[in-house]
Formats: sequence, C-alpha cells, structure tokens
Amino acid sequence: MAQRSGSGPRPGPHFVAGHATHTQWRGALALAAAQIDAALSRQVLRPTLGWAYFTEAAAPEADALMQELQARWPGVDWVGGVGIGIAACGAEYVEEPAVSLLLCDLPPASYRLFSGTAPLPGPAGGFAAHTACVHADPATPDVDELVAELAGRTAAGYLFGGLVSSRVGAVQVAGRPVRGGLSGVAFDASVGLVSRVTQGCQPVGPARTVTRAEHNLVLSLDDQDALPLLLADLDIRTHTAPREVMPRLQGTLVGLSDADEALLSRGGQFGADTRVRHLVGLDPARAAVAVADTVTPGMRLAFCRRDREAARRDLVRICAEIRDEVESDPDGRKLAGALYVSCTGRGGAHFGGPGAELQIVQHALGEVPLAGFFAAGEIARHHLYGYTGVLTVFTAPQSQLK
Repeated sequence: MAQRSGSGPRPGPHFVAGHATHTQWRGALALAAAQIDAALSRQVLRPTLGWAYFTEAAAPEADALMQELQARWPGVDWVGGVGIGIAACGAEYVEEPAVSLLLCDLPPASYRLFSGTAPLPGPAGGFAAHTACVHADPATPDVDELVAELAGRTAAGYLFGGLVSSRVGAVQVAGRPVRGGLSGVAFDASVGLVSRVTQGCQPVGPARTVTRAEHNLVLSLDDQDALPLLLADLDIRTHTAPREVMPRLQGTLVGLSDADEALLSRGGQFGADTRVRHLVGLDPARAAVAVADTVTPGMRLAFCRRDREAARRDLVRICAEIRDEVESDPDGRKLAGALYVSCTGRGGAHFGGPGAELQIVQHALGEVPLAGFFAAGEIARHHLYGYTGVLTVFTAPQSQLK
C-alpha cells in the first residue's frame, strides 16, 4: 500500500527513536529517553506524536509509565501497547524489561487518536481518515470483523498494526492506557507512508478452491474430499509410520484468501492477501479438516508450513520494494521513520538468531528510526493475519532529512 501527499515537498516529518533493556522498566525507559533527548539535541524537532511499546514487566504499571512519558515530553500524543517481545532498529527484546519509543513531529491536524471510549470521528467531525495504525486486544469478540469495519471507515481502506500480546494484561495506549477493543491513530491523506505484508510460510501443496464448507470445517476442495488431499500434500500414506504422522500434521497450517484475492504470488509464494490459520482438527467420518477461521465456498486454500528461508527471502523482498518505491518517487521522498509488527511465532528464533529479523530490516532500510512489537495477530489492510510481519515506512522530502 502506498500513500503520497499532494504535489511538491512539504516540511517533515522528522522521527527519532530510543530503545533499551534494564533490570527494571523505569531504568529501560530512562536509557531510551536519553537516546531520544540526544537525538533531539541534534535537530530542530518538536515532537507531537509518539509510539511506546513495552514488554510485560511494565504492563501492570502502565499508568506510571504513561505519566513518566508525559512528564518527559509534554504535549506528545502517545499510542502503542504491550508485547511479549518488542522491536527496534536492528534489535528485539523478548521477555525482559524493555521499552521501544518512536517520536515524530507530524502536524496535529494530520492525525487523530481513537479508542473504544473515543471513537474515530467521521468526515463530518472535521477529520478525514485515510489510513490508521491500529492496536487491539486479542480477547475482543469478533476482532477480525471490527478490523474490517474500521478499515471501511478510512479512505484508503488500509490499516496496519497488530493485536497486543501479554500474559499479564493486554494494555494498549491511546493517549492513556486502555484495555479492550481497538485503539490507535488515524492519519489524513497528507501523511506519506508505504506499507507491506511479509509472509512466513511456504505452501506444501497447490492452491485449491473451497467447494463445500460448514463454519470452520472444510469438506471439499475442487469438489474432492478435503482430508485425502491434505494427507496427499503431506505425503502421508497408509504405510507411513504413526510416529511420523503426528509431527507432520502438527506442523501444518492453512493459507486462506477470499475468492477475489490472490492466494499465491509469483514463484508460488503466498501473496499479501493470504491469511495463515491453524489446522485445528480432522473429521475422518466426513473426510474433512477443521481450521481456526470461518471458511466459505469460493475461498482459496493451500496447506502450508513455516519456513525460515522463505520468510527471510520475503522479508528482504518487501524491504527492497519499499525502498524502491520511496526512492523512485518523483517528489524525491526518502525514508523518515518506520513501524514493524511481527508475529510472536517469528522473531530471532525463526530467523536464525537473536535480533536476526530486525537486523534484516535494518540492513535493507538503513538506520531509519524504528519501533514495533511482536503481536498475537498482525493487522494489514482490512485483514487479521498470523505468522506475518507488517512493515510501514513514513516518508518525507529528501531535503528535510539532511
């Protein structure tokens, strides 16, 4: 997804970031704040909007965290939330006290914060939402439908963000700590950004069309019973040893797309519209398979598995696409700041080592100020994803980034 402002360069935005870990969250915040203050001293920047992502150690004291942020940078509007892991430029922090902050100087008229208690206003309210950065509580009923509804209230129909992840409280930030529902910040059409989804799974069989389904039960694909097709794709035969069957089934996921969306892209990889869901059961009596989503006839489906090399290649691809799109802009725009939301099932362990996923992003984008978190589900466009990464880059005129 790409969004550009009108003709000619305009001032800003400028971004600065700070991130740190410490034995206590207050220490981590102080270290991250020192990095930001040092960056602010080197450029003329009066921050108006900030993202704050923090690990579970700070979740029970989110009110105190917000008070410290507001005291350090008065007048900044904050959004963000908790993650089992959080991201920064070239680094990730997982299950340790840590904070990742990103601040910018977007004009206040170009964005609006929203939450369950302060809904996003419609155009009649004087603000026309074009896109939005969204955080959500994974326990919210029908969260995928709420995401689609919110996307429909933006002009671009494009959201980016994720479900906060925590075992001690799903705290979001939208001006203050909030819980439940959706929250975030919407942007008008003057805010330049480019966003991409990167997949982390590899198809193990062909893309097929769902021809019979009931709720989350897939009965037939291409007018053939679904269960035998699954077993064939996994090369499970009558003589396959039982000790081999369960690991293959447990490692299998399902890629889904709507009838009017592409399941596979060039090279047989999953496209940006593919949503990966768990395989949650088998029904031998009906030769059917059950997945963790509602499935309807006409949808496209492929069985898949997580794949490290495919995930690395696709992450490199979207970073290159973003750079190429921004740097080829006739207005001469450059990367200014970035947000990265990745699945809790990805991260360094999936990419080969601690911080490996964020190091790939850093190598591709350079030292762009970046913050983000590891989500319980990723949001892009009008969909809720799994096992993906969502990289969003804000742009600014080249002359403003010297």
